[in-house]
Amino acid sequence: MKAITLKYIIAIIAFSFFQNKMYAQAVNWENTSKQNKNLLHANIGAEYGVTAGLGYHRLIPIKKFPLWIGGEFSVPSGNQLADDFKVRLGTHIRIVALDHFQFSARVQGIARRYHNQSVTLFNFGSDFAGTLGYYRKHWFLGAEAGFDKAIVTHFKHSDWYKNNIYDNVQDGWYEPATGGNFYYGLQGGFSMKKTDITLKTGKVLQQSFQSQPLLPFYGQLGVNFSF
Repeated sequence: MKAITLKYIIAIIAFSFFQNKMYAQAVNWENTSKQNKNLLHANIGAEYGVTAGLGYHRLIPIKKFPLWIGGEFSVPSGNQLADDFKVRLGTHIRIVALDHFQFSARVQGIARRYHNQSVTLFNFGSDFAGTLGYYRKHWFLGAEAGFDKAIVTHFKHSDWYKNNIYDNVQDGWYEPATGGNFYYGLQGGFSMKKTDITLKTGKVLQQSFQSQPLLPFYGQLGVNFSF
């Protein structure tokens, strides 16, 4: 089997496992205030294991189009904390507000690292999503759909792989993209002055629409604190 074919097999398996391991925090747009432009958030998720994330966003109050700018850092549970990780940087903007119904969009760049017995992968990618929801001061409920894409990936194969699978495999950066996932689900929460308790759940499909991850569902519990 050619080395490039082996690379794609490894990449698809690895990113199908790792790529969808933490989703961006949910926001109650009706609980957004110009006096509290800073947002700290923490979340835990359950998929193949337990994942945890922390993030910070800054509000840019552009009249009818409030914009959150910031980043998030998440890790899966394991013996070596932050050995695998995901970093997101981007924006979340409200585009349409009709009474209490609102539509928002999120655009993020992603850097992530994943390793297993065969290979260590470092990837740059993107995440695009839209959310349509009903928002009140003390609660909200919405539906979200998005696409998480791995664009370019660096491969570092292990000695075990070289000794047992293919000894001439080459390390380095490879493209085109190694894979992507569509995801969709529901999100909601309760708001108490400066604090939001949020919950997200949904399903994941691989970009071919012909297959799905081993466990195609995700769930996330989060807390937002604005100041």
